[in-house]
Amino acid sequence: MNTYHINKGIGRTVEFKGLKAQYLFIFSGGLLGILICVMIMYMAGVNTYLCLILGGISSGLLTWQTFALNRKYGEHGLMKIGAQKKHPKYIISRKSIYRYLKINRKRTNI
Repeated sequence: MNTYHINKGIGRTVEFKGLKAQYLFIFSGGLLGILICVMIMYMAGVNTYLCLILGGISSGLLTWQTFALNRKYGEHGLMKIGAQKKHPKYIISRKSIYRYLKINRKRTNI
């Protein structure tokens, strides 16, 4: 029986067969989704061979794409790209220059 080491120490990221962090969750969630889709197609009456071919092709494509993303972006790369997309390209200020130069004095009624 094969044994697979999933975590190699305290404080280190989860790694399985070279997939790290969020790629592992993308991979497992994708395979689960493909399995559910194939089961639904089979129960709907689609040809068995068509279900198997579509399931095999889509799982192979998912595996290839996940490992390619892992290799290209690394452990935190997808999070950095997502954060970069949320930052504005430039800041627009619609206030007049006079409002920036004006001194705000609070009135006190004594």
